Amino acid sequence: MSQLRFTQDGSPALEAHLQHTCGQVLAGVQKLIPAARLEGLLLGGGYGRGEGGVLRTPAGDLPYNDLEFYVFVRGQAVLAERQYRQPLHELGESLSPAAGLEVEFKVLTLDKLRTSPPSMFYYDLVMGHRWFAGDDTLLAGCEPHRDAAHIPLPEATRLLMNRCSGLLYALARLQAEKFTSDDADFVGRNLAKAQLAFGDVLLTAHGQYHWSCQERHARLERLDFTPIPWAAPLKSQHAAGVEFKLHPTRSHATRAALAARHQELSALGAQLWLWLESQRLGQKFTSARAYALSGVNKCPETSGLRNRLVNLRAFGPAALASARYPRERLLNTLPLLLWEENALSTPASLAHLQKQLRSPATDLAGLVAAYSVIWGRFN
Repeated sequence: MSQLRFTQDGSPALEAHLQHTCGQVLAGVQKLIPAARLEGLLLGGGYGRGEGGVLRTPAGDLPYNDLEFYVFVRGQAVLAERQYRQPLHELGESLSPAAGLEVEFKVLTLDKLRTSPPSMFYYDLVMGHRWFAGDDTLLAGCEPHRDAAHIPLPEATRLLMNRCSGLLYALARLQAEKFTSDDADFVGRNLAKAQLAFGDVLLTAHGQYHWSCQERHARLERLDFTPIPWAAPLKSQHAAGVEFKLHPTRSHATRAALAARHQELSALGAQLWLWLESQRLGQKFTSARAYALSGVNKCPETSGLRNRLVNLRAFGPAALASARYPRERLLNTLPLLLWEENALSTPASLAHLQKQLRSPATDLAGLVAAYSVIWGRFN
């Protein structure tokens, strides 16, 4: 095993704890999967890239992010995933308490990795990782995943949608009658994720994304903001996001203070959203409402025939007529829920939300709950 670090500056005790946990993971995986089937075990995510979070506490440094393992299995991808997904999930659950963080697994085959189209996910995986079984010779043939310029623009939209979804979930908690310390930590964490992601989205749109968050910030500092002057605050926001990723903290801020930060960051996100989607779809959008209600196909890269089958599986026979990819439901509703204050009191907007989310709810909490169900499947 490599002696690379899991974190930038975590204590020796934290590094040893993570190394020990990874050793337990390897032993558990080898017990579940025969050697003839197991091709490799790779740690991705922040800890795999050497940029894992370090939570400073009076008792010492603690882990913060998930441990994201990728298990490469010989055989057909769908069958391998079906065979080992549940046993690996149970292994992760058994190891997580002692690890002090979530241990997660994803089953892959090298053939699928080599033949899949470029994406941010595969770029991060191929470029920033740590092997616990196998080595980089297994990644021969993955060259298309090594160039960030190959990451398609819809990937930037997907990242932005997911982090703005976090802002939406944070908004729902800020507006709830009860606001606990756990809510404050949830909101603070999602604000930090958005701070990091907004700069990453801009870099992706310019073909400048990088697997290291520190290198991404260096590139953002060098980016020419002259054509997009509204985006200048992204630099300082991104710096704060990088700091949180490397040295996360638990927020104890008041609801009012978090709401003010949320409003500022959300407004910046709205500008970024309209700019990005105007670039991606080749159509000018002047407001969140205009974008949400526009009939333009927001997932034009997907196949209409396949979309019908996906809709059938997800929503039943009544949805078979739709040739639009279900993620479009999220793109059609998130801007209204997050950025349009009067969306729920405007009959046309409310009807649009209810139809897209397949929900009769009329309040923010109910609509966000319906949104999260679809988001859980198509984020």
